[in-house]
Order: sequence, then C-alpha cells, then structure tokens
Amino acid sequence: MYSRKPVKPSLFRKFKFLFISMASFFILTLLSLLLFFSISSAARHHNSPKLSTTPSIAVEIRGACKASRDPPTCESVLTDSGNLPSEPTTPLIIQSAVKVSSQNNDKAKDMVKAIMDASAGNQNRTDAAKVCMEVLGYAEYRVGLAGQALTRGELKNSRAWMSAVMVYQYDCWSALKYVNGTSQVSQTMAFLNSLIGYSSNALGMLVNYDIYGENTGSWTPPKTERDGFWEGSGSGGSGQVKGGVPSGLKPDVTVCKEGGCDYKTLQEAVNAAPDNQVTRKFVIWIKTGLYEEKVRVQLEKKNVVFLGDGMGKTVITGSLNIGISGVTTYETATVGVVGDGFMASGITFQNTAGPDAHQAVAFRSDSDLSVIENCEFIGNQDTLYAHALRQYYKSCRIQGNVDFIFGNSAAFFQECDILIAPRQLNPEKGEKNAVTAHGRIDPAQSTGFVFQNCLINGTDKYMALYYKKPKVHKNYLGRPWKEYSRAVFIECTLEALVLADGWLPWSGDFALKTLYYGEYKNTGAGANTAGRVPWSSQIPAEHVNSYSVQSFIQGDQWITATT
Repeated sequence: MYSRKPVKPSLFRKFKFLFISMASFFILTLLSLLLFFSISSAARHHNSPKLSTTPSIAVEIRGACKASRDPPTCESVLTDSGNLPSEPTTPLIIQSAVKVSSQNNDKAKDMVKAIMDASAGNQNRTDAAKVCMEVLGYAEYRVGLAGQALTRGELKNSRAWMSAVMVYQYDCWSALKYVNGTSQVSQTMAFLNSLIGYSSNALGMLVNYDIYGENTGSWTPPKTERDGFWEGSGSGGSGQVKGGVPSGLKPDVTVCKEGGCDYKTLQEAVNAAPDNQVTRKFVIWIKTGLYEEKVRVQLEKKNVVFLGDGMGKTVITGSLNIGISGVTTYETATVGVVGDGFMASGITFQNTAGPDAHQAVAFRSDSDLSVIENCEFIGNQDTLYAHALRQYYKSCRIQGNVDFIFGNSAAFFQECDILIAPRQLNPEKGEKNAVTAHGRIDPAQSTGFVFQNCLINGTDKYMALYYKKPKVHKNYLGRPWKEYSRAVFIECTLEALVLADGWLPWSGDFALKTLYYGEYKNTGAGANTAGRVPWSSQIPAEHVNSYSVQSFIQGDQWITATT
C-alpha cells in the first residue's frame, strides 16, 4: 500500500534511482506476462499462431464472415487460425473455417479424454464421456468429408455433413450437461460451446456459397422460412421419385433362429460385413422370427441391407430405456445404424419398454443416404430417432405417443402411416401427444422432417379410447425440441384426433419465433387450419417444392439409382 503522507524531498532523491529501476522491471514483467497469456490464449482456442493479415485479406475475411451468426468472432477466429493462404479465395476461406472446426474438434476430444481419465468411480460421468468420445469421432469423420466435398464442388453434400458435425458436437455438450459437477466439465462445455459456433461459421459460409456463389456482397447470416426465405421454387406438390430398396436382391448371408442359416444373431451377420464397402451392397436376409438383441451397424459397415420376411414376421426387439442406470436415450435404441447407405425392408423394429418407461428408442439412424421401405417401428416415447443426415422412409408404419419421431436429420417420410398409441396407464386422465420433436439448433442446418402423402391417425386400441372421451386426448403434429425445429406436412391425411391447434409449445414461448411448422393441402377432419396456432404456417404454393425429395434430400441422385 502507498502512504497518504507526502514524501520528503531528501528521501525521494535517495530512492529515486531504485524506484525507477523497480518500476521499469515491473512494467517489463507485466508486458511479458500479457504477451505470454495472449499467445497461450490463441494457441488454446485456435491451436495455431496468429496470422498477420494484410488489409486485402482482412476485407476477404470480413466478407465471408457476413455469413456468420457472430461476424466479429468469426473474423477473429479466422484471422488467428493460421489456416489462410497469402491470397485467399472465397472457397479457401471456407476451407479454413472448416479446418478451424476440425482442429478444435480434436482439442475437444482431448479434453473429454481427460474427463474420462479423471472420472474413475463416477459411472455417470464416465458414461457421458464415452458418449462424447463416440459422437465427436463421428464429427471428426463428417468434417473431413465436408472439406473434401467442398473441393469437389459437392456443396449439398458438404452442407449435409457439416450440419451433422454440429449435431454431434451439440450431443457431446448435452451429454456433459447432465454430469456437470466439476470445473473440468464446465470448462469443456464452454469450449464445446465455442466449437459449435466455429462449425456454425463454416456452415453459414457453405450455405451462402451454394446459393450466391463467390460474390460475398450478397452473403448474409442464415435465414429461414420465418424470414421469408426458401430454397428451390415451383408448385405442384412435393415431387416423387421412383425407387426404394431394390427388388431381387440376393442375400450374402442369412440369419434365422432355428438353425440352418449362416448366423443365429443379426449382430454376428453385421460384423461379417466388409468394412467401408462402397461398390456393392452387403445383403442380410433375416428370416421370420423374434430376434431379442441390441444391434449396432457401425460407421465402417457401409451399404448394409436388412431384408426381412415382412412386418410382424421378422421382428427385432428390445426394452432398453432411460430408467436403467447409466443408459442414455441414444443408447436405448434396439437397432442403431451409423454406416452410410443403409437399407431395410420387411422388418419390425420395436422397443417394448412400455408407456411408463419414458424415452425408449426402437430404431436410431445416423446413416446418410439411407432408405427404409415397408418397415414398422413400434414404441411409445421416442420410437424413431432420426438422429442425423439424409434419410428416406417409404410405405412404413410408425407407432408411438410422446415425440415419437424425433432427431435432427433431414428425413423424408412418404406414404407412411403415423399412428398414435395409448400412453397413459389410466386413459381416463387424458394425455398430450406430439408426433414430432425436431431438434435443429442452427438456421443454416439443412435438416427437418417432411411428411408427404402420409396418414396421421391412431391405432385401433387408441381410437377406441379416443372416441369414449375425445376431449381429454390431445394430439399434435409436433413441438419444438430445439430453437430452429422444422417439420412440414404436405398432402397428408390428418384424422380427427389431430387437435385444431395443430402444434404444441415446448415450454412457454421457447422457439416460437424461430421454428418453422408448415402445412400444404392436407385433408381429413384434423386438417382444418382455421384454429391453428399463429406460429405455424401454410406453405405458399410457389415454395412447396423446396420440400420435394429432390430439393430437400437430393433423393433423385441416390434413391432412383437403387432401382
């Protein structure tokens, strides 16, 4: 502390030299520390030294970062990344933004590994860290694909894969949220939050580059339908594609319960599939029977096909649910698919945990360019987890009650029966059910649920309860799981059990200004739009083809090719 008394002149002169020397030392030390922490911070957040940018490069970065939801941070991160060449073009700037996501995804994996190493004896935290490591591994794979697709000019693919990167990074953050009891977990969550922002920057640039080209003068932060923005145009319905699971496929292996086949369990057959097969399908014929097992089609098991003998004949069943210690919603899936190009036909996927077991998934898919036809999904809450990437469901039957079609994929459901099943153990109390809970977290993500020419009704058992007391049974087309939730119903039949409101809030006014819930030319007793909530929309005819199979999931490039 400094004295408030005046210093005598003689004393001041005596210590003048010492005072100046000490002050100089203090200032130099402070400057050194500031420089050290500045360098450390840049390395910690961006994993590379700061790039000295020229005014022209700064202008290029500023133009590209107009596509970001947070332009100042975007500019800072790119400038500090060390990834930019001396003469960056727009595509190279986008590549740099993708690389920032990739580099920091690696850092996040290291931080999660440290959590795992420090969590011996804490099963919940260990389980969360394991889920994190798995999904960050998927993010690592997809961000690599997104960068490669950009160099080839495959912008729709790059956008789909970068959208999935954000899904997985958010999943890790969400898993840690439930075990956040240490500073180490808190710091990792904060880092993941920044990482998601870096990935959002790259995705925003990809969207603008795809729509407007290299002229960054037209670039803007991502917009949605609520802002009056649609991709694609034209009227006349949502489009059709001729295709699905090819007929006449010959099985590579067979599975049956009674013996006489190649395998007795489906997982054994999946494990026998070649890794990373891209030139042909690996077809597994699953003969009639009840298969009680947890099945996982791993990332490296590409182009695997499940052929069954028909819905209700070939049945894959399980009962995992979140009521079991250490089990997350993600892990409850009876069948979980990650390998791309997955196909299935003639199978029932079910979870028998019961209506009081809460989250219990029958089928989870992270398979890009997947085709599911003539299959049945039976459960209650969270039956079908359409988790990520592009998925096509045709002529399927999906049964459940609470949020029973959910996830953050770009999924197209065509000519499917969507059926509400009884939820309450005491049905006299009534209930609220939502068909969909879409989880889009960013307006640039090319994700959403499209239902075209589908039936929305109840099972026979549910309808018997409904007609006894229709006023206590309230059913909705969806509710917003995340801020930019998107679901549309086009030319569907909505039966009387669909409430006049149509759509259900999640909590208060959360997401009501940012979601997009659209309808177009639906029919049936539940299709009257006069009583719809004001935050839902009627799709303009000139924009309905934005949700065609071709526009929404590029299905004409990969579904027709399977026939």
